[in-house]
Amino acid sequence: MISEMVLVPTDGGTLPGDLIVPERARAVVLFAHGSGSSRHSPRNRMVAAELRATGLGTLLMDLLTEREERVDAMTGEHRFDIPFLGRRLVAAIDWLDRQHDTQGLPVVLFGASTGAAAALVAAAERPDRVLTVVSRGGRPDLAEDALEAVRAPVLLIVGGDDEVVLRLNEEAAGRLRSPHSLHIVPGATHLFEEPGALEEVAVAARQWCVERLKSLQGGAP
Repeated sequence: MISEMVLVPTDGGTLPGDLIVPERARAVVLFAHGSGSSRHSPRNRMVAAELRATGLGTLLMDLLTEREERVDAMTGEHRFDIPFLGRRLVAAIDWLDRQHDTQGLPVVLFGASTGAAAALVAAAERPDRVLTVVSRGGRPDLAEDALEAVRAPVLLIVGGDDEVVLRLNEEAAGRLRSPHSLHIVPGATHLFEEPGALEEVAVAARQWCVERLKSLQGGAP
C-alpha cells in the first residue's frame, strides 16, 4: 500500500493532499470537501477508510491554498465559486493520471456540500476519466449548466430530515441526463451526525462504486 502526503500543482499554487493507494487498486476516489472544511474532515476520512477496504485508492486534498483559506475565512469568496473549485478538481484528476501508482485508474469523485457541485463540474470536463460521482449532502444545483453535461453515473445521498437540500437534490436529479440514483438516509440531517447515518453513507457509496466497476468490466466480479 502506498500512503503519502502529496502536493498537487494547480494554476494558483500547490495543494496538499493525503494519497493512499492499496495494492492492485481498481480506482481512486478524489474527495471534494464542502465549504469551510478541509482534507482533515472526519466524515470524509471515515468514508475513505470504508472505500479503501474494497480496494479503492483515496486522495483527500484541500481545494484552497493557505492564503486562499485565510481570504475565504474573511470574505467567503472562494467557497461558493464552483467553476473555480471545479478547475481545482480537474487539475487533480490530471495529476492523478500522471502518477505511477494511479495512472490510468478510473476516478471516482466524492463531493460533500458545495464540493459535490465542483465534482459535477469536473466530471463534465473530464468525461473519459471520471467513472462516477457520489454526492453526500451535496448541492448539485450549484453546478448549474454542468448538470446536463455530466455523462458519468451519479449517486446523490441526502439525509431524510435535511429538507431543503433534499428538495434541491430532487430537482437536480430531474435535470441529470446520466444514470443516477437518489439515496435517502432516514432521520439524518445535513452532517449525518445521527447514530448509524454516516455508516449508511459509507456503505451506500461503497456498493455504488463496486457496481460501477463491475459495469466497467462488463459485469465481471
